[in-house]
Amino acid sequence: MTLTQTCFLFVAAVLGGALTSIAGGGGFILFPALIFAGLPAINANATATLAGWLGCGVSLAAYKDELSAQVRISILLGSVSLIGATVGAVLLIYTPTTAFDRLVPYLLLFSTLLFAGGSKITNCLHFHLGELNQGSWRSHIIASCIQFLIAIYGGFYGAGVAILILASMEILGMKDIHKMNALKMLLMTCMSSFAVITFAIAGVIVWQPAVLMMLGTVIGGYGGAYYSRKLKQDLVRRFVIVGGFIMTCYFFIRG
Repeated sequence: MTLTQTCFLFVAAVLGGALTSIAGGGGFILFPALIFAGLPAINANATATLAGWLGCGVSLAAYKDELSAQVRISILLGSVSLIGATVGAVLLIYTPTTAFDRLVPYLLLFSTLLFAGGSKITNCLHFHLGELNQGSWRSHIIASCIQFLIAIYGGFYGAGVAILILASMEILGMKDIHKMNALKMLLMTCMSSFAVITFAIAGVIVWQPAVLMMLGTVIGGYGGAYYSRKLKQDLVRRFVIVGGFIMTCYFFIRG
């Protein structure tokens, strides 16, 4: 890599790690950056997944207080995410992605609107279940089923999965955006684990930019998680919604 490519990929990784920890969508920076650097699409996807996975994992350290307050639901949904992502990854191996690619912008639009209007929807449907960690087993079962489907999507494709996770939490009654972000990062880490192992075994990861970008996502992921907790919840929520619509527009234009 040239010095220009090195600096470009490092800055992209820091930004991607920060965006993922705050609102999700860091992959939309990491993946195009690697394409611009000259990597083939498959290698760029695998390398970006590895870089983003480590950034997600490290950012959990900044959310340790939020996660410690919701241990039971974290273990439950984390386990469900591992299983669902495994199913999705296996499906990806045997299923052409062309048709699914066409659905991505619509899924992103749906999930962003779902998150933006979650409170109103829950009031209309009388479906408010309270904070998940304090809810009944019924709420845990519903949350597990929804997360299983999201994890299948995450293992199969993964674009915008952070928005889907946040949207499902909003509909299920979670109100604390920082607890939601903490749980989101945990679930994304679990979902990415199987893909990273698969890519490593297949030998499609390009390790030189991967190591560089892992360092960048670690810095951005931890910094983004740390500082997002100091922001007002309404401000972070607006950032999530704006980020979701930006990603939606990008995929509509790209499609």
